[in-house]
Amino acid sequence: MRYLPKSDAEREAMLHEIGAASIDDLFSVIPDEYRLNGDLRIPPQMGESEIVDHFKAASLRNANGYASFLGAGAYRHYRPVIIDSLVQRGEFLTSYTPYQPEITQGTLQAIFEFQTMICELTGMDIANASMYDGSTGAAEAVMMAVRVTGRDGVLVARTVHPEYREVMHTYAQHQGHDAGEVNYGPDGRLDLAALEQSISEETACVLVQSPNFFGVVEDIPAIAEIAHKKGALLIVSIAEAVSLGIVRPPVEADIVSMEAQSFGVALSYGGPYCGVIAAKEKYLRQMPGRLAGETKDSEGRRGFVLTLSTREQHIRREKATSNICTNQALVALMATIFLTVYGKQGMRDLAVQNLAKAKYAADTLGAHGELLFKNTPRFHEFVLKTDELPETLLTRLLPKKIIGGLSLKKWYPELGNATLWCATELTTKAQIDAAATVIAEAGVTTATW
Repeated sequence: MRYLPKSDAEREAMLHEIGAASIDDLFSVIPDEYRLNGDLRIPPQMGESEIVDHFKAASLRNANGYASFLGAGAYRHYRPVIIDSLVQRGEFLTSYTPYQPEITQGTLQAIFEFQTMICELTGMDIANASMYDGSTGAAEAVMMAVRVTGRDGVLVARTVHPEYREVMHTYAQHQGHDAGEVNYGPDGRLDLAALEQSISEETACVLVQSPNFFGVVEDIPAIAEIAHKKGALLIVSIAEAVSLGIVRPPVEADIVSMEAQSFGVALSYGGPYCGVIAAKEKYLRQMPGRLAGETKDSEGRRGFVLTLSTREQHIRREKATSNICTNQALVALMATIFLTVYGKQGMRDLAVQNLAKAKYAADTLGAHGELLFKNTPRFHEFVLKTDELPETLLTRLLPKKIIGGLSLKKWYPELGNATLWCATELTTKAQIDAAATVIAEAGVTTATW
């Protein structure tokens, strides 16, 4: 009865109150065949020491020691141990929502510091800390642009993460917005000529990702010029936050949507992650989520408050800018600690190391296949095309304890046997060389783009 703390007397009183003679009488309306009349078919309970031993044994069945070249929106970076030491403090771990600023100053300050660093990284004026992840952040940014412009048309680059696009289309179809896609050119970037043909006076925004899904850095100034000429807003989605350590920030954008998972947030089988929206200050009132601001109390001391909270919990539902954003303060705190530990120079050094690892991997693996979009600037991901089917290649890599790149056939069948590979600071030269050896064993001939 540990988890059902009512006494027998209390249960009898409740049954009497509702006019039922017994528990069985209470559930008599449920047919016998749907009622549980015996014990659950589960093992008997174990003592604490037995449970610990059980899970230790179960953990041995995990696949450990594999080299992974997966990326595509979820990136494996080193997490400084100080992150978990701090976020697991009770003051942070048990806090949900900072409704009362006078007793949640630490949480509010962490949000404020996070917002400040995001602005410095992206070149935007304001930022929030209240999106679920990069995909919903991108979709919310599109809805924000629609509110700002009063237009219904949306153009999305086909180089945006396919799953981000799926989320965005789900939003758009139920909001009644016309969402179209613009293809990429031979360099792996958004086709600017196609964009100029597709954009119109009814276009609310253009959504691009940089580095894009192929790992290629988009020409943001050129895209911004085309969008702004038609009065549309430019939204830049950033799936790999570490890229901002070396890639020029998208200062020409009106709104930046970012996934901050790379900033010290564990992969964790897909979440929880940390989405964020940053924007120009003039769009402040249309930004979804929460914004923490700095103020002074009656005695002139520095303090923090929720400056803007445009959720349905705070204002009338029909006035809310979003009904699904939440308080990601704990995950944002992980990113804040990560950025504090690395600092400005450390972030640049980390990005340079990722860039160098990816270049070595691209050169080494590319010697045994066709490196697509190789003459376009990229960060730490690249597309490799082989004569061998991706399924066959990836299956051959597994016995060598190597998880290869992501097959692109599902989303980009026109690229043929193409896979998306990622190398971060945790990828070693030995792992790259081992993968290249396996690829070479298929007898793939060298080709050029």
